Amino acid sequence: MAGTTTIVGLMSGTSLDGVTAAAVRFTPREQGAVSAELLGWHTTPYSRVQRERLVAAMQRASPAEYCRLRVDIAHWFADAATGLMSHLGLGTGDVDAIASHGQTIWHEPGHSSWQVGDPATIAERGGVAVVHDFRSRDIAAGGEGAPLVPIADRLLFAHPTRWRALQNLGGMGNVSAIPPGGASVGVSAFDTGPGVAVIDAVVRRLWPSLTHDVDGLLAARGTAVEPVVEASLAHPFFSTPPPRSTGREQFGVEYADRLMAGCRLHAPDCSDEDMVATAVAVTARSIGDAYRRWLPTAVHEVVLSGGGARNRALVAAIAAAVEPRSVVLFDTLFFDGEAKEAVAFALLGHLYLTGQPGNVPSATGARAARVLGSYTPGRASDRSVPPRRAESGDAGDRRVGQEVE
Repeated sequence: MAGTTTIVGLMSGTSLDGVTAAAVRFTPREQGAVSAELLGWHTTPYSRVQRERLVAAMQRASPAEYCRLRVDIAHWFADAATGLMSHLGLGTGDVDAIASHGQTIWHEPGHSSWQVGDPATIAERGGVAVVHDFRSRDIAAGGEGAPLVPIADRLLFAHPTRWRALQNLGGMGNVSAIPPGGASVGVSAFDTGPGVAVIDAVVRRLWPSLTHDVDGLLAARGTAVEPVVEASLAHPFFSTPPPRSTGREQFGVEYADRLMAGCRLHAPDCSDEDMVATAVAVTARSIGDAYRRWLPTAVHEVVLSGGGARNRALVAAIAAAVEPRSVVLFDTLFFDGEAKEAVAFALLGHLYLTGQPGNVPSATGARAARVLGSYTPGRASDRSVPPRRAESGDAGDRRVGQEVE
């Protein structure tokens, strides 16, 4: 069908678990609607060495390391994209573009946001065009450059008749409050604070052989140190009203170290599991507090996705913190939530190719809706400029059918 696009979305978030690739086919429907079919997805985990390089780069690295990392990460992303394409039997002629978010190294809301992963390398390796650099245009238009997932939450994952909150639990946490049917008016979205980044950092400090608290079993054996939870929630970010976004610059290893030092100070006999439980309580309580302050009261359902949704202790703590709202896992409604953000950036790639805005100004604080992204053509036989299948402008009340499987 004319206008159909197949996009491979690539995402590596602040949790630093690995690169997730998702192949999605977008098809225009009646009255400007678009349906999305998830063809397949896969996560390529980072090795310990890769993760350590990324963590080091987010703290301090040499110009030489940043230069090398920009291309090395691109190869990691290209491996994920080409591996998925091969697995699904998709040739270069079957894919319109790879939509690459890149790896965030530094995020300074309202000023700049730095994602690395050389698009030319990905285009050369993948053999298809790459849409990339999704955050810069929103920032140039006065926004924070984040969160960007709300456009997918509105167009793909809205409830037909009720308000719904979609809470992502990656390294950072972010929520989108979506009106019934995915209407554009009334969307509210913002970062809630840490997702699993602080929890993971505590676990890695205490158990170097672990990358995270599997199923939340460590936290379930501990008890949160309440004075430390309260002190941690005094961080100025939590009282900052939306639009707002954050990252490891505020909630990374140093924040985790302060939390652990506070536990030892206030409860000298606290166990390692108590420290993990304290980190879980901070994430859950920050989400509950943000909901009470800034989420529409009409929201009665919370849908959890991301790596943190695998942590049973965190899910239980969030359910308690957001009562009386009900909590449901994204997996039970759509598909594996681990693929959600890669699907969202595939959608942003589709919106770029079709000339449609990708930001939600009420979420990012931008002056207006903007087409997001830059374009790097594929190999020499490809056109040097991207195709445009629709005119740029406000996405308005376009709808996307919920055919993601």
